[in-house]
Amino acid sequence: MKKKNNNLTSFADHLDEQYGNRGSEAREKYEQEFEAFKLGVMLQELRKEQGLTQEQLAVKCGTTKTYISRIENDASDIRLSTLMRIINEGLGGHLKLSVDILP
Repeated sequence: MKKKNNNLTSFADHLDEQYGNRGSEAREKYEQEFEAFKLGVMLQELRKEQGLTQEQLAVKCGTTKTYISRIENDASDIRLSTLMRIINEGLGGHLKLSVDILP
């Protein structure tokens, strides 16, 4: 029989405590930064799966190694047209977008 640990906090509760409830300014800022972080990690993983260096990817999609590095390290906002070029020309993929409307 498992004991329930009442000292545990769910991740959602932790986020509420640290950044406020969804819709608050601080929480929205956190959510946006987290999405940018995830995008950078995703691009880095795709690049590495294809055995490409940042320099090689930059050459393939017409940008610079520094810019690729900044995206992967969440230090730069990225334009949609640039993201599409990196995915299409640099990685040979296709970008799909979705939108979730929150209640």
